[in-house]
Amino acid sequence: MDLVTLEEIRQLKYRYLRCVDLKLWDEFAGVFTEDAVAEYDTPVLGKTLKLEGRDAIVDYMRGNLGADKISTHTAGAPEIVVDGDHATGTWSLDDTIILVEHRLLIRGAAFYHDAYRRGADGQWRVERTGHVRTYEYMVSLDDMPSLKFTAGVPDSR
Repeated sequence: MDLVTLEEIRQLKYRYLRCVDLKLWDEFAGVFTEDAVAEYDTPVLGKTLKLEGRDAIVDYMRGNLGADKISTHTAGAPEIVVDGDHATGTWSLDDTIILVEHRLLIRGAAFYHDAYRRGADGQWRVERTGHVRTYEYMVSLDDMPSLKFTAGVPDSR
């Protein structure tokens, strides 16, 4: 097994998550192939969200997880299988989204199922991503009167 390739794919996934949480949309775009597809199980919306193409994925995230939202995404325990210039990965996900304006907290866990492709430039990119929720819940911050935040909304970069 090529440990360098495994590490490159792990770094790619971590970059994906960091860019979403820090709202680094130009860098986020760079993790995807142009024809990437994303399918996210979203019980809060009552449907699976399917986005086709890098621009559609980035535009959706920019519009729905902008600077007025606080998010943390952590993925771990990867199971990565490499076959030449293609690879697949399964990751456990734990995430929190705080909708400040609506005073809502959304928490959940899921398993990501990804496909990766190494480009002619030697860089790995996400070709397909998506997750299936194991759970998700939403609660009003007004229901938690003792909750205090010690950090603000990150600047949009």
